[in-house]
Amino acid sequence: MAKESFLKNRVKSIGFAMRGALLLVRTEGSIKIQVFIMLLMTAAGFYFDISNTEWILQIFAFALVLGIEGLNTAVEKLSDFVQPEFDHKIGFIKDISAGAVMMVSIAAAIIGLIIYLPKIF
Repeated sequence: MAKESFLKNRVKSIGFAMRGALLLVRTEGSIKIQVFIMLLMTAAGFYFDISNTEWILQIFAFALVLGIEGLNTAVEKLSDFVQPEFDHKIGFIKDISAGAVMMVSIAAAIIGLIIYLPKIF
């Protein structure tokens, strides 16, 4: 059996990643909310004509929140698969994962406030 090329493997990996991102957006309510907020804040960025640096910070905040939200979803799904019944140890793991989402979401909200409050007031 012939070994696939490096490029072919990378293209397949991108396909799997795109599939995962689409699955997240289609199936997870929290991701849908985050994507809606991202679109709203993108529109606000154009409306308020934010600087390049502000765009970079805003995009980084979006990516961080969505990425950690995706990892949280993966931890929850894996935990439920491994232990379908309630388990304190699994609950602890899931709480930590959710806490990570909360921390980056708070940081993203603060970034948004720093960017937009001076423009609004």
